[in-house]
Amino acid sequence: MPHSIRFWIYVHPVVPWDTHMRRVQHAEELGFDAVTVADHFGDWAGRRIPYFEMWSQLAAIATATTTIRLAPMVAQIPLRNPAMFALQAMTVDHISGGRLDLGLGIGLTGDPSYRMMGLENWGVKERVARFGEYVEVVHRLLTQEEVTYRGRYYQLDAARLCPRPVQSPRPPIMIAAMGRRMLTHAARHADIWNCMSFANTFEAQMEEAHQRVVEMDACCAAVSRDPNSLRRSFYMHDPNGRSRHGLLEIYDSEEIFTQMIEHVLSLGIQEVALIYPIREEQMPVFERM
Repeated sequence: MPHSIRFWIYVHPVVPWDTHMRRVQHAEELGFDAVTVADHFGDWAGRRIPYFEMWSQLAAIATATTTIRLAPMVAQIPLRNPAMFALQAMTVDHISGGRLDLGLGIGLTGDPSYRMMGLENWGVKERVARFGEYVEVVHRLLTQEEVTYRGRYYQLDAARLCPRPVQSPRPPIMIAAMGRRMLTHAARHADIWNCMSFANTFEAQMEEAHQRVVEMDACCAAVSRDPNSLRRSFYMHDPNGRSRHGLLEIYDSEEIFTQMIEHVLSLGIQEVALIYPIREEQMPVFERM
């Protein structure tokens, strides 16, 4: 049976709080399935503009909405211990009444958050090595009464989460993965696999996404998983949005919007993450589509 299509909305927290919350509630009114926020210490470009912490945002959004699901897009494992991550996730799952999806990824070494926070900026190889342990710890804490764990990177001693999550056996886990080893982690552990592309054109992004879909099918086969049991998600990154002063190609016209979404869905994607428009002149296309 084919999966139903869900649309996510990424709301960037770079505006005053009241404006940020109005955008989230607007997305819920428009019927979006999920709202997602990023996990950084501050604005990536170093601008002196508002930037709010991820879990605090999600908890507040949970109390200001009723139907839309919530998710990190995605939480970076270097920023917090996996046991604390699981505790925060369980808390937001309860605050939201069971509307949380757990987005996890290794983050990017170019993120200035590590320098600003004084955290060790692990290399990609170490991040990927840690990730397998990290997601296993999170899964165990959210599904088991008590967890003792002795890994290379993480250790737990009789750790308990109380109460259990609202969702059973736990909130869905979404893993952001592009490289082969991370794709394998997603094939093993994820309910939803999220990918994106940094290519300079939409056509190149779609070619890259197609190649990753093919590789993900191979990774599922390698771990004896039915590839149809894994939902696929794509984040609509616009490489030219900054140079166009916030104008996003997908909202240039209804025809462009439809063509781009149809192309993404043709790859077997079931979850599409859009960016909330920054420029008011693009709001009519966003609201109609």
